[in-house]
This record gives sequence, C-alpha cells and structure tokens, in this order.
Amino acid sequence: MRGLILSGGKGTRLRPLTYTGAKQLVPVANKPILWYGIEAMVASGIHDIGIIISPETGDQVRALTGDGERFGARIRYILQEEPLGLAHAVQIARPFLRDGNFAMYLGDNLIQTGLETLVHRFESAQPEALILLKRVANPTAFGVAELDAQGRVQRLVEKPKQPPSDLALVGVYLFSHLVHKAIDAIRPSARGELEITDAIQQLIAMGSRVESVELTGWWLDTGKKDDLLEANRIILDERTHCPMAGTLDSGSKISGRVCIGSGTRLVRSTVRGPVTIGDDCQIEDTYIGPYTSIAGGVQLKNVDIEHSVVMEGTRISDAGRIVDSLIGQRTVIARHTGKPEAHRFLLGDDSLIEL
Repeated sequence: MRGLILSGGKGTRLRPLTYTGAKQLVPVANKPILWYGIEAMVASGIHDIGIIISPETGDQVRALTGDGERFGARIRYILQEEPLGLAHAVQIARPFLRDGNFAMYLGDNLIQTGLETLVHRFESAQPEALILLKRVANPTAFGVAELDAQGRVQRLVEKPKQPPSDLALVGVYLFSHLVHKAIDAIRPSARGELEITDAIQQLIAMGSRVESVELTGWWLDTGKKDDLLEANRIILDERTHCPMAGTLDSGSKISGRVCIGSGTRLVRSTVRGPVTIGDDCQIEDTYIGPYTSIAGGVQLKNVDIEHSVVMEGTRISDAGRIVDSLIGQRTVIARHTGKPEAHRFLLGDDSLIEL
C-alpha cells in the first residue's frame, strides 16, 4: 500500500502567516504538522509516500522534509498547479499510486489514534473505500455521512443545512484502485473543484462497498489559529519524553514536563510545563507558561508568555504578557513606550511590532 499526503492549498485561514509558508509546516510542539502524518503512515507500514505540493510553498515543503530518509520512508513530490480539489489531487497522483490500494491523509490534520488499525481493517475487509468519521457538535460545517444498520456508508452530504447525522468526515481515507474510475466519472462542484465526497458517492452509486470507522479520540484540523494552539496543547499534554540539554542558572526554575534543546540558556527565568524549547535559545528574565512551544534560535527577554507557539529566529523583549498567540519566524516584538499589557498575536514571518 502507498500513501498520499496533501500539502498544497493556500492556507487562507492562517494568513498572514501562510503568505510566506505552507500551513502544513507550521510547528506543533516544535514539529511541522506535516511530519505527524508522515510518521503515522510509516508506523502503519506505509513507506512509499507521495506528497502533493503547490507552486507557492512546494519548495519549502521539499527542502524541510527531504527524501523521507529521516522517517524511514521514500517520498515523491507531486505538483498540483492549482487547488482544484482533493479528488483532483488523487487524479494527478495516479502515476505514483498506480493501480494499488492507498491511504490518503490531509497534511493539516492531526488525529489521536494512528493508522495501523485502519490499514488492518481495510486489508482484512477489502472494501473499495474506508473512511474515518468523528461525531461533531456542528455537522453543518463538514462533510457528513449517513450510515446503514451495518455501518456502511449510504450517502455523503457536503455541509448540509439539515444533516442526516453528526458523523463528520475526518481527513483520512483508504481506497482501492476503483476510486480512479469514480473520479473520472464526476464533474467539478459549484466551487470548481473535484470533491472527494463526490468521488466516494460515485463509488456507492457504482455498487462498491464503502465502510467507515468512527474515531473515538481527538481530531484537529489545524487550519485556524485557535485549532493549531489546541493541537499544540494536546500534543504537549501527551508528550512523555522531554530531553533537558540546555543550561539553567541558579536563578531559574522549571516545573512539570519541560523539554530544553541543546545550546539553550535560561537566566533568571521560570518555565512551567508542559513546554518545549528548541536549540540555541536565549531566555532571560522571562516566564514561560504551560502549553507553549518555542522553536530554535529564539530570544526572549523580560516577557511573560503562555499557550502560544513561537517560531524560529523570533526576538521578543519587554513585551508584557503574551497569551494565545501564533508568532511567525524571525518576528521582532519590542516595547517602544507605554505600560505592559496582555497581548494576543497572529503574526506572519518577518513581522516587526513595537508596543
């Protein structure tokens, strides 16, 4: 079985951050979101992986992720010139997928459970498609599945005004080669895209067996700031291994699960976990609170920060209190005048903020 991970699109819901980078490369617990999907596939026994990339961010994805050796995988990059839908991504990946079974994973999604159980179920039951579903409180915002008494999928409806169920489609799918025939039979939707829900519905119309598995653990679509911060919180909460390679002076204190990278130095600072701090950071007279990820090369001085993600090379000084923030690479936040207050930021790469 081969794998297909989607890492294209324009990431409009995370702008301005995604004007200069792929949303799938935004870090969660100091690891690009995309890498969680790659690791999940490798853990399930899938080692040949195709990654769909866009013209705008494809070079970044390729440069950071590489040929897959670090994951124990073989990665091929497939360019999608325009974001014409998930089914279109499958269509252009057909030379890579050939006529075999494959798993498809949306690169900005995170799920609690791995893919091993899904792959085993698919290979054992041999349906033409197996989809992952999750009960949600707001099904009108999702593609929704209607099941029969045996749990087989009868109908899919995209963002219905009157949902037939509360079972939303999670961004994980397993298909046989027949999905290519189904995609060839559908037409673009009203928004001009080849929808994967239409392709699955076409499989059903062709008499193919489409089965489902209900996800009981958490599922996060990290396409928005608050969802990404929640993903960061959950991953940090569940993380068990925290290396301590940096140094602390006698005036610094840490408590809880705290990871500190090599070359990082804390001076007169306090860190309350769960927190992860990357390599070569300089942290002085600073409080770092729970559910915060600090990437490599960051400088923090005289600031309180918690429940936030700070990306590489950022410098923050005398900025008061920062909460619930997503701060892009190489950003500079410095106090100019006035009294420190609490701030919330969504900042793209290379921003400059004077407070």
